[in-house]
Parts: sequence; structure tokens; C-alpha cells
Amino acid sequence: MSQSSITFIGGGNMAGAIYGGLLDNGFKPDRISVVDPSEAAQEHARAAGLTRVYGTAPEVIEVDLLVLAVKPQIASTVLASLQGKLSESTTVLSIIAGIDAQSLATMLGLNNASMIIRCMPNTPALVNEGMTALLSNPQCSKQGQALAEQVMSAVGKTLWVSQESDLDTVTAISGSGPAYFFLFMESLTEAAIRLGMPAEEARLLAVQTAIGSAKLAGASDDKLSQLRNNVTSPGGTTEQAVLSFEQAGLRSVVDGAVLAARKRSIELSEEFGA
Repeated sequence: MSQSSITFIGGGNMAGAIYGGLLDNGFKPDRISVVDPSEAAQEHARAAGLTRVYGTAPEVIEVDLLVLAVKPQIASTVLASLQGKLSESTTVLSIIAGIDAQSLATMLGLNNASMIIRCMPNTPALVNEGMTALLSNPQCSKQGQALAEQVMSAVGKTLWVSQESDLDTVTAISGSGPAYFFLFMESLTEAAIRLGMPAEEARLLAVQTAIGSAKLAGASDDKLSQLRNNVTSPGGTTEQAVLSFEQAGLRSVVDGAVLAARKRSIELSEEFGA
């Protein structure tokens, strides 16, 4: 990977997290370029140590991996500006939410989508704890697939899915998922404040408990239900809280939320796709 060349189209927060992770893992700065009209994004890239920073894409893009990191609302316009510029040997890695591979190929003026890999990262990538799902056309080169996986592994864990509809589910689980956990931590914090805890201490209790629980789950081979049972002593305080959650229909609420997020992901694909 250290000899590969990578260009980011879009230099926002997620792109910054990814190229920052690459640099932290020893990737050479002169093998990474960033294209973004925003002066703030350009300045951030230069501050990270990159020197190949541009406001517009060059006439010919000859790199091993082209990372599409723009918002879906402007994808059609941005990708149209890249038509005719890509080398046939370039693999395209898209982190644009909701736009399928064939639509991306059409926007880029490509004959087929075989060189396009889609992925769905999430915001914990900003602290190198991301979860990214990747989807590749079977005709995509093994080298391209390996490079895409190595790039996203620089900011967390990865997994491959087998069909585009899986990415809608991934979007609803891990893509949007951080917001669910933030909401739960927010709710715990507010509950502690209502019971008299100072706000700063309440936040610490909620956030550190979430961090510790996630690390414990990640380090254990036990089922999540078993980990929950390990904390839930019969007749104890935790049992009463869990029972309250169950009686309030927490599982149904979560299921409904995931289905709503997945439905919106499908709608966005239809809205922004070519």
C-alpha cells in the first residue's frame, strides 16, 4: 500500500479522517492528493502534511485509488466534471451515501461499474474506531479491493457485503448508529442531572460507561445477551431497569428506527441516483 497513489475528491471531515489515518500508519504524504474547492479543506490537508492539494481536479487522473468523498446532493455535478479524466487502471472507492455503483458509473461517464467499490463508513472513523462495510463488483481487480480495504482499515474495522441492498441495512445500523448511542448517552446524562448530579459528572458517567461496555463487548466472545445477564442480578437494580426497558417496548422501538433509516437510505438512492 505504501507505493500506491490515492486522490481524494472532497476533503471534508471523513476524507480528513481517512487520509489522517493513512498518514498515521506510515503512508507517504506525497502519494496522497486532495481536491476540494474549499479553502478550509485545503488548509486542513496542508496542515496534516500533504502537499498535493488542489482546488480543481487535474485533466488526467492517474492514481491507483480515487476516493469519492462528496455529499450526495452535489455528486452529480462533481462527478460529471471528472468524466474522461480517469485512467482505466484506477479503482474508484465511493463513500457517497445512497448512490449505487451503476449510477456512479453513469455520473463518471464510465461504460460499466466494475472499477467502482462502494463503502459505508461511520463517524467514529474520526477517532480511528470506525466501522466500514465495503461492496465490490466481482469484476473489480483484487489489487483494487485490497487497497480499498487497507485504506478503510486505517480508520477502524471493515467487512465486505455481497449486495447493494446490504449497504442500506449497514447505513441503518452502523452508518446512522452512532447517533443512536449518542441519544442514549444523552438520555442517561439528562436522567442523572434530574436526579441531582452535576452536568459534567453526569456526562462522564454516561460516556465512560458506554466506552467501557463497548470495549468489554468487543473483547468478549460471549453473546451480548449473556453480557447483559452478567450485569443483571436477580432482584437487583439492573433487573428493574431492564424490565422497564422491555415493558416500554425498547426492542420494537429500535427495530422501527432501523427500518425507518433503511427506508430513507433506499429513498436517497432513488433521489440522487442517475
